[in-house]
Amino acid sequence: MSSTTTTPAASSRASDDHGDWWRSAVIYQVYPRSFADANGDGIGDLDGIRSRLPYLSALGVDAVWLSPFYVSPQADAGYDVADYTDVDPVFGTLADFDALLAATHDAGLRMIVDLVPNHSSDEHPWFVEAVAAAPGSPERDRYVIRDGRGVDGELPPNNWRSLFGGPAWDRLPDVDGRGGQWYLHLFDAKQPDFNWSNRDVVAFFDSVLRFWLDRGVDGFRVDVAHSLVKDDDLPDVDYDARAIERESQGGGDRGPMWDQEGVHDIYRHWHEVLSEYGNDRILVAEAWVSPAERSARYVRADEMQQAFNFPFMLAGWDAPRLRKIIVDSLLANDAVGATTTWVLSNHDCVRHASRFGLTDPTSWPIGISADNEQPDDALGLRRARAATLLTLGLPGSTYLFQGEELGLPDHTALPAEVRQDPNFTRTGGLEIGRDGCRVPLPWTADAPGFGFGPTGATWLPQPDVFRELAADVQQHDPASTLSMYREAIALRRTEGLGAGTISWSPSPATVLDFRNGDIRIVANIGADPVAVGASEALISSTPDAIVDGMLAPDSTVWLRV
Repeated sequence: MSSTTTTPAASSRASDDHGDWWRSAVIYQVYPRSFADANGDGIGDLDGIRSRLPYLSALGVDAVWLSPFYVSPQADAGYDVADYTDVDPVFGTLADFDALLAATHDAGLRMIVDLVPNHSSDEHPWFVEAVAAAPGSPERDRYVIRDGRGVDGELPPNNWRSLFGGPAWDRLPDVDGRGGQWYLHLFDAKQPDFNWSNRDVVAFFDSVLRFWLDRGVDGFRVDVAHSLVKDDDLPDVDYDARAIERESQGGGDRGPMWDQEGVHDIYRHWHEVLSEYGNDRILVAEAWVSPAERSARYVRADEMQQAFNFPFMLAGWDAPRLRKIIVDSLLANDAVGATTTWVLSNHDCVRHASRFGLTDPTSWPIGISADNEQPDDALGLRRARAATLLTLGLPGSTYLFQGEELGLPDHTALPAEVRQDPNFTRTGGLEIGRDGCRVPLPWTADAPGFGFGPTGATWLPQPDVFRELAADVQQHDPASTLSMYREAIALRRTEGLGAGTISWSPSPATVLDFRNGDIRIVANIGADPVAVGASEALISSTPDAIVDGMLAPDSTVWLRV
């Protein structure tokens, strides 16, 4: 087999006795309210997660990432934090967390937890104090609070828009006989942005990091890591929030609120804090940043250990896009000695099993409703399985979103009255939002609520298709999506693919064909079968993927070289 292009995997950093475990890890995202319910109230909880750890061990993942479980009014599903060092009663208690963490470690898994440093809840004690305090007070300086424009300050300080729709500013009450000041919220109005130029904020998050590190967590996924620092002048911008976000992803104008240079000072300092606990704790950036060279700046040797590869997730089912992103990402991350972190779905997007079933499998809808184009479930699942084998064949780390190993689609027919995402409410339904990917998991086909909890209650309704996709149905079926994930993760480990180096082979534009170690990975993203020869097939994305040495469309195979 000839090779035309070699793409190095990330080079190794110095590691301690624990090793840089994250460099090749498969990490599983648990969205607590939708994973498993132990107490029967219809909302997932920490004890429910603990009860399902054997399932995660059998899946073969290396670590678990927990989405927020902190005390919160739940205006944005826990990303509006009112207390950063306690557990919301809906999920359990701090003792329940300690028990879960201990059980996770006993199972040979690591745990990283979500950290939300851009904003707090408006019910956080600091913001309550800020609302009651006078303009110019130390309490107000902890948040981005400014005088308004206009004759009496009746206009917001600038024209920024919230990512969830509407203006990014809300006005505070009048406390001193003049018009109230305005506070910034890049997201929901109940999520006021911190002022990261304030020393109290810096010291506070140092204490939050140490609180959870002292309890034994293995690291933090940092929410909107690219947004903490804003341009001091808070200038007007010419784009709406979504347009600026898209420009940032394409390497264009980042806007004055994304990817500012000051964020790197924060993460260099956090790197030092984590180093106090050894060399095996990690920071993971949720940074919607492009091009790859800018994203790689978050994972320089003295900053974070990982950053999600969102351009890879945004590429959709398109071979030229995927190849370019793979090449660019590996080269950019290797230049700073970092690993590359692949992801196909998470709690903020339509599941890839549904996106890939749309007429345009590169589209990026913000939710799907019954009034929108409905995905072709069979085609979407076929492509999703192929994309998973492609992803797990790449060097670096991979993140899985709960339920993707079951091939779950989005719930695309949720009625408006049950939707809870502020994306939906703040845009008046113009953006459908993220509820469709957050539906409680199906564990048992013939149980009420598909076995999500003991009463059958679920905080969001589940689609009927979950019955045939339930974990117990797939458990012992060798052709199931769950079985494919288990087999692929095991092979990935034994073959050392996460720590490998890839070399590309000549192929049609619609095919990705590369070698990683002793394994050849071929993904056919085109409409016609392609020849793959007579090599031994270790695993394929579907049982019918290879017929007479030809790889079917929308299929991926791993071959022994």
